[in-house]
Amino acid sequence: MEILLIIRFCCNCTYALLYKPIDRVTRSTLVLHDLLKHTPVDHPDYPLLQDALRISQNFLSSINEDIDPRRTAVTTPKGETRQLVKDGFLVEMSESSRKLRHVFLFTDVLLCAKLKKTSAGKHQQYDCKWYIPLADLVFPSPEESEASPQVHLFPDHELEDMKMKISALKSEIQKEKANKGQSRAIERLKKKMFENEFLLLLNSPTIPFRIHNRNGKSYLFLLSSDYERSEWREAIQKLQKKDLQAFVLSSVELQVLTGSCFKLRTVHNIPVTSNKDDDESPGLYGFLHVIVHSAKGFKQSANLYCTLEVDSFGYFVSKAKTRVFRDTAEPKWDEEFEIELEGSQSLRILCYEKCYDKTKVNKDNNEIVDKIMGKGQIQLDPQTVETKNWHTDVIEMNGIKVEFSMKFTSRDMSLKRTPSKKQTGVFGVKISVVTKRERSKVPYIVRQCVEEVEKRGIEEVGIYRISGVATDIQALKAVFDANNKDILLMLSDMDINAIAGTLKLYFRELPEPLLTDRLYPAFMEGIALSDPAAKENCMMHLLRSLPDPNLITFLFLLEHLKRVAEKEPINKMSLHNLATVFGPTLLRPSEVESKAHLTSAADIWSHDVMAQVQVLLYYLQHPPISFAELKRNTLYFSTDV
Repeated sequence: MEILLIIRFCCNCTYALLYKPIDRVTRSTLVLHDLLKHTPVDHPDYPLLQDALRISQNFLSSINEDIDPRRTAVTTPKGETRQLVKDGFLVEMSESSRKLRHVFLFTDVLLCAKLKKTSAGKHQQYDCKWYIPLADLVFPSPEESEASPQVHLFPDHELEDMKMKISALKSEIQKEKANKGQSRAIERLKKKMFENEFLLLLNSPTIPFRIHNRNGKSYLFLLSSDYERSEWREAIQKLQKKDLQAFVLSSVELQVLTGSCFKLRTVHNIPVTSNKDDDESPGLYGFLHVIVHSAKGFKQSANLYCTLEVDSFGYFVSKAKTRVFRDTAEPKWDEEFEIELEGSQSLRILCYEKCYDKTKVNKDNNEIVDKIMGKGQIQLDPQTVETKNWHTDVIEMNGIKVEFSMKFTSRDMSLKRTPSKKQTGVFGVKISVVTKRERSKVPYIVRQCVEEVEKRGIEEVGIYRISGVATDIQALKAVFDANNKDILLMLSDMDINAIAGTLKLYFRELPEPLLTDRLYPAFMEGIALSDPAAKENCMMHLLRSLPDPNLITFLFLLEHLKRVAEKEPINKMSLHNLATVFGPTLLRPSEVESKAHLTSAADIWSHDVMAQVQVLLYYLQHPPISFAELKRNTLYFSTDV
């Protein structure tokens, strides 16, 4: 009896001294989160609550890192204890083709496996493809690595097509569920969606992650995110600091270890949305505005910049990059970016030191390797970001603190076009008013931006796709609106992505799209025609039906985009890429129509975007279209649409 009392006393002490304080912090964190949700942003206590929540979350994160619940032990036949530290799905280049692998990092070994195909009713098992003891694992430096065979990259337009198909299938599934459709039909659609998501996950990663067994072979993974590459590298290097011994697993030991993977794994499903439960958050659709303010905590001066990543279709992609702040320990960027979200739930910020040494080139992709100084991630909580006001926060990473602000605009709000009250400017003013005032056929802003892009940006990688700095774009907008005499000087000094962004913004802020609200339904019907002759007649007829300023400007832009696409081998911008960027801007449903036909944010993204892209692509792929020829043919066609 006394022994039982002693045991109970010890358990109570353990609970009181170890578990209870942690539990209190956990509960306090939840309370702080709820308080913050219901506290107005302009309330004097709001910043204090933010600080308290951040401190609590950082404390809990550090506890989780020290006591990782995933480190489940497995005992080898020799009686050794081996723990699982990290696992996940990675794309491996094997025999010149992409293979999806499940990679397991144990305390002393990295194991690469694939899930075996099993018949119904049987337990699933892994098949080991290879393993490397951590004592033998090395990361080859750029100078040591050998040039690898060229990795086949999937064309961007094919990846975009996959995304469109996935979004369309998602909409069909939602409609079937809303109409209480048959479960077989829903399962069939889900299967199709999974197949497309799997292909996208397999073919989209391009960032090389090479590991080498010092006793022989190298292995190459392709990742979609530098953040993910850094996580794997850091986790391996942390384990390698211990006194590890090289070994060779016997066939029995390897069988036991591989057999334990199914039970120990922490990542159970391929990261695709079709594997998500129905009650899981669909993520945010729209535009996230982020200002990267500054960073502190660097030990010495360096050339520093940040990149921003968001998740989309099950994987993370890099969306924006600040300028390099040279030779400083306290960079102050104050740069604003507009990032398109497609079902996104997280934002990642990575801080780099820029490397200018051309000898440090990664032979897997011929890019200079910059050093990651720190990285951090935050959840995009709809309650926090869906406000009209900016939400300021600090992200802590390896002793570095990056200050940033963000706000979110939903996709339905972004469809709204607000005409300018000031008719003296050019943004938000009808194109016919601007051309009449300027006595020009094409607005001055369009001509100047196009001229500058063709002069020094036509070979810029990702021109029109890479975001320009929002503050630079706003400065150019103000100069054009004021018709400032220093426009040309400012254009010549401005970053080319900001100029490209200004041109896109001009078309986006027109009171109605360039191809007009009135003709939008007809363009949607025309592009869906299957007969080539009928489609040609309809699409040309629709161009003739545009007001002259709209038509002349559209044809001017069309020829410019064709010239940009001619440099695709250098700038990586194909006709399809350019159609994807400009299609939804030049051709959008009116606010009334979008409200009448669309029911959800995902629908807004997928419903007509594919058709909008196809309309612009049709004209981009068409032989040169002459304004005079179109007008001459007007005599033979009615202009009623």
